[in-house]
Amino acid sequence: MINIFNGIATEDKDKLLKLIEADIFTFKKELTILSRSKNDNTFFIILSGCIQIIRNDYNGNRIITNELYENDVFGSTILSVSNSEYDIITKEDTKIAIIEYDRVILKDYNNCIFYNKFIKNLLQITSNSMKLKNERIEILTKKTIRNRLLEYFKISSKKSGSKKIYLQISFTELAEYLATDRSAMTRELKNLKDEGFIEIIGKKITLLY
Repeated sequence: MINIFNGIATEDKDKLLKLIEADIFTFKKELTILSRSKNDNTFFIILSGCIQIIRNDYNGNRIITNELYENDVFGSTILSVSNSEYDIITKEDTKIAIIEYDRVILKDYNNCIFYNKFIKNLLQITSNSMKLKNERIEILTKKTIRNRLLEYFKISSKKSGSKKIYLQISFTELAEYLATDRSAMTRELKNLKDEGFIEIIGKKITLLY
């Protein structure tokens, strides 16, 4: 996964943040910082620490949609966290750089090597985020749990170049990602296994079709 500071020397990191006029804040553990993320013209870089992005559904359930760490980037354009359904919570003392897009893209720093690398990294991260969103939309357009699972497996297999898929998330998180009930998903996984479509060993899934 690409790092926002890829190709930027450690000694140039502070220079870059000063150049783009980043505001640096340190937040204590277990603090909700959502109010600072609602500006669509703003994005955030985690300089140290960890945050969780939590979605609150209509039934009062709280679902962790992302857990982000040092050098991860988030914001309403990169991750959809700008509406009232989401909370952003620090899981430990966390330092965050808050940056306005206008300070980054409307100024001419083209002769600055580390700035150009930063822009390239930011564009790649945004592109990857949009790709992930489009993949999920494609999955959720499938009407049945079976077809959502099969589409998810197809995308995962294509990414890895293998018919062996190693789930990086729990089955509960997979059900949440597929917007379905875990029990119903588990039954469908069993059906797919019994019918010879897949083999499941722990979190390793092998496609047999």
